[in-house]
Amino acid sequence: PTGSLLYPYGPHQGDETNPKHDDGTSEEITLSVPFTFYGKSYQTAFVNNNGVISFDEPVRQYTPDPFPLADGRPFVAPYWGDVDNVLGGDIFYRQTTDPALLADISQDITQYFPNSPFTATWALVATWDHVAYYGSTSQKGNTFQAVLTSDSKMFYIILNYWDIQWTTGAASDGDAETGLGGIPAHVDSPPIFQAGFNSGDDTNFYNIPGSQTDAIINITTTSNVKVPGRWVFRVDKFEVTGVDPPQLNNDCWL
Repeated sequence: PTGSLLYPYGPHQGDETNPKHDDGTSEEITLSVPFTFYGKSYQTAFVNNNGVISFDEPVRQYTPDPFPLADGRPFVAPYWGDVDNVLGGDIFYRQTTDPALLADISQDITQYFPNSPFTATWALVATWDHVAYYGSTSQKGNTFQAVLTSDSKMFYIILNYWDIQWTTGAASDGDAETGLGGIPAHVDSPPIFQAGFNSGDDTNFYNIPGSQTDAIINITTTSNVKVPGRWVFRVDKFEVTGVDPPQLNNDCWL
């Protein structure tokens, strides 16, 4: 599916395709523009099959931990869950300086953040296209996208949620037929999935509202920029716009 929410993707856009491998990951991506994420600059990234873009190291873990992570891994979790692209779907990514795409991204971000005019010079576009969940016996798939972009001074991440049909893989106690249910999101137990950011500094993190609860299935209707299914964050320094300040503890958003 393609809609105005998703930026163009796929092999015809020059995308790389991740290997078909449960809990797999892309090759190490050397960023042509180092990406500043919460005060630190990173030269390499990985697009991980389980719905995570990580810096410096891949993430193969399939049952998400609550943020903030104690081990200091910095990453973006558009939709951290137990994806199995062997059973269905593809994960695509590309770095791009395509003028038409950068113009669209620049226009969008300037609209959302009018006090900081933004002209993108680079983007990394990662798309999970109708990806299945581990243990699936259904045709359900999730389609979502993460865009890292910069003008070399400001750094933004755009998360696009086009179609979300499942929340939990079977190895995390989800139902194999529905991809729903799973480990309840209590403080003492692992969450079903995670959507948000972990800065790597033990303190700063952000959970998109609905994370760690079944309500995340509705993420295609929520937003912090008044575009259903889209969340946009400036990430070179820690600030969250359009929603309450980030919580600096382990409480779930409910």
